[in-house]
Amino acid sequence: MSICTAPIYKLRELNNIFIEMTSQNCNQKCESCYKKAGLSKNVKDFITIDKIKEALYDTKENNIYCIYLTGSEPMMHPDFNAILRLCLKRSNVCICTNSSFLNEKKIRFLKKVEDEGVNQIFFKLTLVHFNELENDKSRYRGNFRQTISALKILCRYNFTSVLSVQNVYNLQKEEIRENFLNIFKMSDITDTDIQINVSYPVKDDLYYTKSAAKTDCMTGRSISQSGVYSCPFLSGDYRGRMGASFKDYSQTVNAETDFCAVCSANENCVFGIG
Repeated sequence: MSICTAPIYKLRELNNIFIEMTSQNCNQKCESCYKKAGLSKNVKDFITIDKIKEALYDTKENNIYCIYLTGSEPMMHPDFNAILRLCLKRSNVCICTNSSFLNEKKIRFLKKVEDEGVNQIFFKLTLVHFNELENDKSRYRGNFRQTISALKILCRYNFTSVLSVQNVYNLQKEEIRENFLNIFKMSDITDTDIQINVSYPVKDDLYYTKSAAKTDCMTGRSISQSGVYSCPFLSGDYRGRMGASFKDYSQTVNAETDFCAVCSANENCVFGIG
C-alpha cells in the first residue's frame, strides 16, 4: 500500500482511555485477531495497577466518558477485578473480550461489581460471520455459540453490549445486520448494538486518501505498561507511540500504517462504542 498521502489525525478531546491489560496473554488463538498472539503462558506483560493509577491521576482534568479494558484477553489479567473496580470509580468501563470467560457465574459477579457504584459496565464481543461454521473458522472453535450464549446472559442481567462484526468475508452490511438481528430475535437478545467493521488488512490504496469522519485516535489514547499509544491497534508499536505517560503525550497521529487504513475505511470508531 502507498502511504504517501497518509492523513494526520489530531486529538479533539481525550474522552476515552484504552488500557492494554496484556499484549500477549490470551486463552485463544484467533486467525482474524490483529494481535497475532494467543495461548501465551510465560509472557509477563500485564500492566500494573500503579501504571493505571498514574494514568487516571494524570487525566483527572479530562472529561473521560469511558475506559476500555483491551488487550489480547483482558480478563486474563491476575488483578482484573481490582482494576475494574478502580476504573469504575472514574467512569463507565467497556470490557473488550473474546467472551470465553463470560459464564453466568462471572456475569452475576460483574453485576454485583457494577451495583457497587454509579457507573456502568459495557461489553464488546466479536464475531466475524452469522454462520457458526464460517465464524469459527476465522475465530476459534466454539466461539459463535459461546458469544451468543454470553450475549443472552448479559441481557438477562441488564447489561448493554456491542457485537463487533469484523467483516473478514467482505459481505454486504445489510446482509450481516439482517442475519444477526434474526439470530438476536430467536435468542431473546436485546440491548445489543451491532457494529460492522472493515476487516484488517485493507488492500485498497484509496483508503489512505479518504479522511475518516471519526477515528479512535481523535477521541482517545491507549496506555500500556510501556507508554501511551495512539490506539489499541498500535499499542506497543513504535509508529503509534505518543509518549511515556499522560503527563506529556502527542496530540497528533501520522496515520501511515495498515491499521490506520482500517480506521480510515470505517465510518465510525473501530474500538470505541460511542
